[in-house]
Amino acid sequence: MRVIGLMSGTSYDAIDAAAADLSLVGDSLVLEPLGMVSEAYDEELREALAAALPPGATSLAEVCRLDTGIGQAFAAAAVRADRELCDGQAELVASHGQTVYHWTDGGKVHGTLQLGQPAWIAEATGLPVVADFRPRDIAAGGQGAPLVGLVDLLWLRGRPGTPVALNLGGIANLTAPDGTAFDTGPACALIDAAARGFSGGTMAYDVDGALAARGTVHEPLLRRLLEEPYYALPAPKTTGKELFHLGYLRDALAGFGTLRAEDVVATLTMLTARTVADAVLALRATEVIASGGGVRNPVLMGMLGQRLPGLAVRSSDELGLVSDAKEAYAFAVLGFLTAHGLAGTEPASTGARHASVLGSITPGRDGLRLPAPVARAPKRLVVT
Repeated sequence: MRVIGLMSGTSYDAIDAAAADLSLVGDSLVLEPLGMVSEAYDEELREALAAALPPGATSLAEVCRLDTGIGQAFAAAAVRADRELCDGQAELVASHGQTVYHWTDGGKVHGTLQLGQPAWIAEATGLPVVADFRPRDIAAGGQGAPLVGLVDLLWLRGRPGTPVALNLGGIANLTAPDGTAFDTGPACALIDAAARGFSGGTMAYDVDGALAARGTVHEPLLRRLLEEPYYALPAPKTTGKELFHLGYLRDALAGFGTLRAEDVVATLTMLTARTVADAVLALRATEVIASGGGVRNPVLMGMLGQRLPGLAVRSSDELGLVSDAKEAYAFAVLGFLTAHGLAGTEPASTGARHASVLGSITPGRDGLRLPAPVARAPKRLVVT
């Protein structure tokens, strides 16, 4: 089955569309990557999204407009991916949508909201669309994240030692071979917030870690940031920009006077490296396979390497999945599993009571014609 996976993460900078040929061969799910295209949100939509996210206030009217605008943007990305990567032969679209709120309280997740109405994607492509992946896991008592946990487990199964998958998006998350998966805390969320705040909005992120490279870690600020209670919570756990946003950073900076932007960004970069490394070491990892936008920040990767001496830290590219596209490929896999009636979660990863078939399906132009259900789930993911 030829599947397009659509993903926009907590950095909400672009929609990634990755296409793959997926097939079940014996006890393996075989994934042949066909490539990725990326579509940036237009500036008006991006600004409206940024204004609506916590801690900003919004209205139901604005949520409706965003749901439509994001859905249309995802539809355009899917149409482009089908044309450029699939020769118009795609059979299914799996859309994560854009997370705008993940409702956590006292370590428990009560709900989640991803915008990007899938009807626009189905109408534009003519294909069935699997969307709204997270709510079913939450209804089963899970965290609804990180949903890449099952994909990571299948993908890394059979590698020697204790390989750990790391995603460095707006939020950082880990998956270990025993099924443990959780968000460690911010990856680029606070770094991006600082870059935007100090530049008056002219910088979306710290390009190539240039700000951090010119700065010095401010140890008192780092100590204050590390006091955040989230880091001490046991796994499974999940977080997002509901907690780690510009207002959070401003509160943390209170009382320190005027600090240089470079020093603040260097400190936030060390915060990410420190919290990720502490979590990796607690898992007794023997290697780290990293993906996500943070992999392109050489200062972050250098700090992480320094805190993990003797431990191999490599990009997912080395294992066949382009780091920028890995999450989009992961949702293509989850969409494939749903279409075949297979569970897309590992309870050890999310804390759910049981594994669940994920998502809701919007029929394509020719109605809903799904493949026959598969009785036995794959045991590994093979990337060709």
